[in-house]
Amino acid sequence: MRKEYDFTNSKRNPYAIHFRKQVTLRLGTDVIEYFKAMAQETGVPYQNLINLYLRECARSGRKLALKWVKQAS
Repeated sequence: MRKEYDFTNSKRNPYAIHFRKQVTLRLGTDVIEYFKAMAQETGVPYQNLINLYLRECARSGRKLALKWVKQAS
């Protein structure tokens, strides 16, 4: 491996902006703790684990089975 590399003629990857996008999510502390514990077991950062799980859900077309209960007022 070289000690120094010359990047004067290099170009940015035009597709790099499509790889990831920063978002803000409010997650329950129990969810965060679950993924942090899994991160300790696997050695994979918990944010990557959350991303991997959500990607798997998106690719498989997994849907939530939500049932809304009307509260009596």
